Amino acid sequence: MEQKNYKRTTVTAALPYANGGVHIGHLAGVYVPADIYVRYLRLQKKDVIFIGGSDEHGVPITIRARKEGVTPQDIVDRYHQMIKESFKEFGISFDVYSRTTSPNHHQFAADFFRKLYDDGKLVEEITTQLYDEYAHQFLADRYITGECPHCHNEGAYGDQCEKCGHDLSPTELINPKSTISGSTPVMKETKNWYLPLNEYQEWLKHWILDEHKEWRPNVYGQCKSWLEMDLQPRAMTRDLDWGIPVPVEGAEGKVLYVWFDAPIGYVSNTKELCERHPERWGSWKQWWQDDETRLVHFIGKDNIVFHCIIFPVMMKAHGGYIMPDNVPANEFLNLENDKISTSRNWAIWLHEYLSDFPGKQDVLRYVLTANAPETKDNNFTWRDFQERNNSELVAIYGNFVNRALQLTKKYFDGVVPACGILTETDGQAIEEFKGVKERMERLLDQFKFREAQKEAMNLARIGNKYITDCEPWKVWKTDPERVETILYISLQLVANLSIAFEPFLPFSSKKLRDMLNKPELDWQQLGQTDLLQPGHQLADPELLFEKIDDEAIQKQLDRLEAIRKANEAAAYKAAPVKENVVFDDFEKLDIRVGHVVECEKVKKSKKLLKFILDDGTGKPRTILSGIASYYEPEDLVGKDVLFIANFPPRSMMGIESQGMILSAADYDGSLSVTTTLRKVKPGSQVG
Repeated sequence: MEQKNYKRTTVTAALPYANGGVHIGHLAGVYVPADIYVRYLRLQKKDVIFIGGSDEHGVPITIRARKEGVTPQDIVDRYHQMIKESFKEFGISFDVYSRTTSPNHHQFAADFFRKLYDDGKLVEEITTQLYDEYAHQFLADRYITGECPHCHNEGAYGDQCEKCGHDLSPTELINPKSTISGSTPVMKETKNWYLPLNEYQEWLKHWILDEHKEWRPNVYGQCKSWLEMDLQPRAMTRDLDWGIPVPVEGAEGKVLYVWFDAPIGYVSNTKELCERHPERWGSWKQWWQDDETRLVHFIGKDNIVFHCIIFPVMMKAHGGYIMPDNVPANEFLNLENDKISTSRNWAIWLHEYLSDFPGKQDVLRYVLTANAPETKDNNFTWRDFQERNNSELVAIYGNFVNRALQLTKKYFDGVVPACGILTETDGQAIEEFKGVKERMERLLDQFKFREAQKEAMNLARIGNKYITDCEPWKVWKTDPERVETILYISLQLVANLSIAFEPFLPFSSKKLRDMLNKPELDWQQLGQTDLLQPGHQLADPELLFEKIDDEAIQKQLDRLEAIRKANEAAAYKAAPVKENVVFDDFEKLDIRVGHVVECEKVKKSKKLLKFILDDGTGKPRTILSGIASYYEPEDLVGKDVLFIANFPPRSMMGIESQGMILSAADYDGSLSVTTTLRKVKPGSQVG
């Protein structure tokens, strides 16, 4: 699709759910890339508005409130403030950060729904849903637990089993129970209002699949997958007591579906800002209903369907709204090779990071951008965090800046020297960073923030190499005028770095500009070699970054290990005892001790190990066991193991197995071979 020149850009970042803090997965997936893009547009002097806010309705909030014995409003008040302050401290530069419990939003969302209702754009349907007769209310999926039909986890929710990961519907659960009263729910009829997505399917196909092939493959691909299926009407109301009341007669006890009201929050928050500061922002309608405005949604991949299909259909049905021009959704960020999980507390929370690493906002911004899950899931580790800080921010960027400023202070009292005759080395350095502006713009315009940040760091690499090659500390003794040129060029590079890194590392860029005594530098100046004029007085230099020691990192690793162990302990639940058997049945099993003489992996099998046992008979016994994932063969040689001797032989992978090695299955499914506490003769019977 041909790129249109827009007058202004509306940028939204997914509304975080106000039942907990913000973690690094949220930051990497949504807020850091959104902030980078907005800062970049502002540096270009583009007209842009950055909209954020807290999503404060929905079932998880009511569940948390019930557990804590407080009201849902208490929960959202607590976390809205925490999230808002964390974003501010971290430098996420929203123009407005409001909330969906505000009177302004309630009225706006209700009016939006009412217009769809009055225009006949919604479908009224009566369906049967699970109902708690003791609590006198219909049950949302998360208020229903039962046995998973797939893995038989007894604590599966009505929408998903968190043990095996299967998506579920409440009626699939075995022995469903209400989490409110503990009773068995019944099916009961209820009326709700549906958005007929099926009526907009052809329009969606043309708008997305034909007109937006430039969208990221993960976004385009997920939309294509949805649109190749028959879309179904989706309920826009729920039987709950927490949310925005449905503004229709006969809808008492019902609220707007949280995924209906939450994206409308982007618009209502814009309206709130514009009405508060009309002299700066004008009317909210120009940001949402003017064809000369570009709309960009920053979200995680789990929100693609809502922002690319449901919300656009809502706006299309309402009429008058612009459609998103791009939805650069990211994939997920893992933590130490494990999926981030708020329920398991397996996360790095922003408010905790800011407390543990004060003044190091830019370090985390840098690492999250370097590991950005732009096209696939990526991984955050504390060791990588330390390595990138120490080897890149400190040793490359910070080192170059410090050398250039300290040498200028030492030789010229902090005054920018004049530039003399350029050598081939000077010309080469200047040439290398001349095209940085065009390269970064191309990447930033395509939402390739990881590569754009690499370009900025490459400037520092160029500077470091240049100052190392030129060795001004040596040249000073023989040719002071040559040092003037070396440091003049080095300082121009430093000034360029403060511009190039501004979207990514705003705190250190400001600190660097303060050291340069140059409060304002324009994006259009990026790549120029006359940003600091001869005679300009610099401020005293300071270290831009500092090393992070092993002790600080180990503290974080120890914390995660404690969380992991706590989760393991909480997750472990012994399997139910099987039905009773008579002693005679047990005696039929001939369980013996075998001494492992040889052990090796079975070719072409990932699971099987081949054991050669001394079973006390004088003849070697061969047994195959599926424990190759848990042991190296050489670690088992010489051990005594328990095995069943009287199973009939069984052929696997062309090898006859004469029995079964006994293993214990741990809570996570891993296997541990059983053995004896002290040495006994091979062939000894267990009984």
